[in-house]
Amino acid sequence: MTIRVAIQHTTTYEFDRLINVAPHILRLRPAPHSRTHIHGYSLKVTPEDHFINWQQDPFGNYQARLVFPEKTKRLEFAVEVIADMTVINPFDFFIEEYAEHFPFAYDPLMQEELAPYLKVTEQSPELDAWLDTVDCEEMVHIVTFLVQLNSRLANEIDYGIRLEPGVQSCQETLTLKKGSCRDTSWLLVQILRNLGLAARFASGYLVQLTADVKALDGPSGPEQDFTDLHAWCEVYLPGAGWVGLDPTSGLFAGEGHIPLACTADPQSAAPITGATDPCECEFSYTNIVTRIHEDPRVTRPYSEDEWLNINALGRAVDVELQSNDVRLTMGGEPTFISIDDMDSAQWNTEALGKDKLRLAKDLLLRLKAQFSHGGLLHYGQGKWYPGEEVPRWALGCFWRTDGEALWHDPELVARVDRDYGHGIADAERFGQTLCQQLGIDAGYLQPGYEDALYYLWLERALPEGADPRKASLDDDLERRRLASLLSRGMESATGYILPVEFDGQGWRSSRWPMRGGLITLIPGDSAMGYRLPLNSLPPLTEDERVVERDPFEPREPLPVFAIGEEAATTVAQQALQQQKSAVNGSKSVVRTALCLEPREGKLHLFLPPVTHLENYVALIHAVEATASALQLPVVIEGYEPPKDARLQKLLLTPDPGVIEVNIHPASHWDELVHNIETLYEQAQQTRLGAEKFMLDGRHTGTGGGNHVTLGGATPADSPLLRRPDLLRSLVTYWQHHPGLSYLFSGMFIGPTSQAPRPDEGRDEALYEMEIAFQNMPGRAG
Repeated sequence: MTIRVAIQHTTTYEFDRLINVAPHILRLRPAPHSRTHIHGYSLKVTPEDHFINWQQDPFGNYQARLVFPEKTKRLEFAVEVIADMTVINPFDFFIEEYAEHFPFAYDPLMQEELAPYLKVTEQSPELDAWLDTVDCEEMVHIVTFLVQLNSRLANEIDYGIRLEPGVQSCQETLTLKKGSCRDTSWLLVQILRNLGLAARFASGYLVQLTADVKALDGPSGPEQDFTDLHAWCEVYLPGAGWVGLDPTSGLFAGEGHIPLACTADPQSAAPITGATDPCECEFSYTNIVTRIHEDPRVTRPYSEDEWLNINALGRAVDVELQSNDVRLTMGGEPTFISIDDMDSAQWNTEALGKDKLRLAKDLLLRLKAQFSHGGLLHYGQGKWYPGEEVPRWALGCFWRTDGEALWHDPELVARVDRDYGHGIADAERFGQTLCQQLGIDAGYLQPGYEDALYYLWLERALPEGADPRKASLDDDLERRRLASLLSRGMESATGYILPVEFDGQGWRSSRWPMRGGLITLIPGDSAMGYRLPLNSLPPLTEDERVVERDPFEPREPLPVFAIGEEAATTVAQQALQQQKSAVNGSKSVVRTALCLEPREGKLHLFLPPVTHLENYVALIHAVEATASALQLPVVIEGYEPPKDARLQKLLLTPDPGVIEVNIHPASHWDELVHNIETLYEQAQQTRLGAEKFMLDGRHTGTGGGNHVTLGGATPADSPLLRRPDLLRSLVTYWQHHPGLSYLFSGMFIGPTSQAPRPDEGRDEALYEMEIAFQNMPGRAG
């Protein structure tokens, strides 16, 4: 991924009369040792009547000697350099073993060859005082030592533009604590030589290009592409050769540092030297850098014109989809990895990790602020794969499509990284107030306890001498669970259970009849809502079975609750009356329950499964009203709202090596662009990226799913359900054009990929697909 630039540098002298011009030396051609690849070079001199001889100076730099036989009123040097700004790692070098730590001594032959670069030419009390602060006793790695010196000068010496000729003395620079780039570089040269390190003065071009993406840490660099003459320092390290240090910025020299002349003394590195007859002179110069070629790269895959064309095509496709009543929606499941830690297992192979949950929570809050109005944060449980100790988490944000708030006050949502000191008494108080909101007798609120007998048995099964209250990460999961439970005690209730359901008339509850009078939770350390002893309830009759709502059933507008309105008395119950099913008020036992559990200093509410979104909205309103009345923030977990087109959903889940974001679908191109751009911007602010690189530097995807999802706003609108032949046509077209698989999947393709092509999987897959296509209904009519 290379950016090719053109540097156009012009220096002009306008004289007040015709004058003689003495021979001039130009050092404006990139030096032979430039690591930045030079694709082309040109020099144009005015007046055209001149003689030019290209030479190499005693230090190996290119220089042009110009002789002007005639008088002239104008002298101009126009240089153009074409350079490939391929990224250079300034630390990509080896060092001889004896020179890996400072201080060290060059071998005798090298000492003799480097004599001009070891000569100390300046001494002053200020320089000596500065050198006295450098610790030369303790052995430190040479690269670390140089980084410290370079950074210290960048911090201590302020940069200033100085148009006077020559270089300041080290004494003057240290006294003023200010200097131009050549002043600070010469100071570093003298410091290094005083410390026994060979150093030389470097003059050249500095090219700085505007970053594609703003930096998260520190300055982002120039606002526009920039180039100018610059000076820096080079130090000789055995095994590595000359290594560039730029004390103006505190950085090591990279691809933007293009040397023109590197010498033992600054005078020998001046870009232009010469003389003229005495005269009045008007001096001017320009230095411009222009990008002439850019390879696509991960931070800028398209040019502005290409992106305009893509947008125009997307909108044209929108028009065609709308004219044909396709009603297509498109979402996706982009995946992200940490930009700070690309090597640990959690960002390569493992699904869970300590940093994943923290970053996902941060990203969820950012996306909630961008996409939702009055969104509900939900901390749930995701998939549980074989071989994994615990289920994966799933962080969700839900919001209404009608613009009304599902959750009004974000301050009533407890932060998961904060300890509020909530205990079992807070859970009981919250449950009693919630019963009032729902119009339910508080006597139905029942405590839930851990199974003490089970844990006593487990404790007796421990090896002799093992402390059951202590556990390390090396202990198996069951041991760690036991230690956690015993450390917090099992005498008090784990939480409270409120059986609750909406039966079409209103909220109802019942007590759970348990054989010992107490509700004993199933052993484990999951949220108590996942450990309810449902098998201990009376057998389920046929009339009590709950039937899911028909996804094709027409939906009425969702009820709107005013703040402070009780969910048990709202007029929205009139609409809910129509939803009565075979599950009616004749049931004696309510089998779905809301759980209130204080955990890690926060009150967690485990919501029960609900078949109708209207009921879920009413229940959430009652929960928020209770939290508002008690000023007690809560964490919502448990079952998600039922799937419904009147509710948008955003979900973050862990996958091996990545965080997966299930983005809500978009119904047109501009909405899709907004969703994806916002997601990737917020992910970057969270320090999550979408790029990985192979060992050879090639870009590859993050892995995980990273799916594109197609469908409709509702099942009745889905073009693939209304026209199954479209699905058959889409899969067939994809099968006939393998290039599409590589376009979308890159290297994640083949028999071992997450979704192999039919012709790359099992031999029977193609035959099975053919049978499936034969049984698909064709186009109606």
